[in-house]
Amino acid sequence: MKISVTFRNTDGEEWFKNYLEEKLGKLKKYLDRPVDVRVVLSVEKFRNVAEINLTDNGMIVNTREEAKEMVLAIDEAVEKIERRLKKHREKMRVHKGAGVRSGEDIMESTPEGALEDIHEPRFVETRKVVLNPMSHEDAIMELETSKNLFIIFRDTATENVAVIYRRDDGNYVLVETNS
Repeated sequence: MKISVTFRNTDGEEWFKNYLEEKLGKLKKYLDRPVDVRVVLSVEKFRNVAEINLTDNGMIVNTREEAKEMVLAIDEAVEKIERRLKKHREKMRVHKGAGVRSGEDIMESTPEGALEDIHEPRFVETRKVVLNPMSHEDAIMELETSKNLFIIFRDTATENVAVIYRRDDGNYVLVETNS
């Protein structure tokens, strides 16, 4: 981790740098490779401001915290960065294959048992549909005017439930039930 510290309107004390390195060292467990961290510590009247800018292979995490004491501002800023890194890492773990880069083994980049969670199908949404009675032509017109991929309806001729969807070649498919 490459850390650069800039002081504004204050003297650069060595213990601030050591404290920052100690706090930012906790973030290494969320990062796969070395990153660049730019820290700006400034004093504005009675406020101590800590700005942290973390750059990791295209991902940029910025935070700015104000407090009465510089140590509190640093702690709050590091905690905010840590929360964002946790959230990003979890998002990448859940997203199929996004955490895997070329040349890496998939088992190294995901914890054990996570692969079953990724590939296991599950319900993400449940919808209730009102079956409107309509003809095939009405259903096709409804499908063309809406952004839906398919239409579920009750066929007026047979009183059965039917589905119409558009194929990639522009033609329509009618799926009928026997009830």
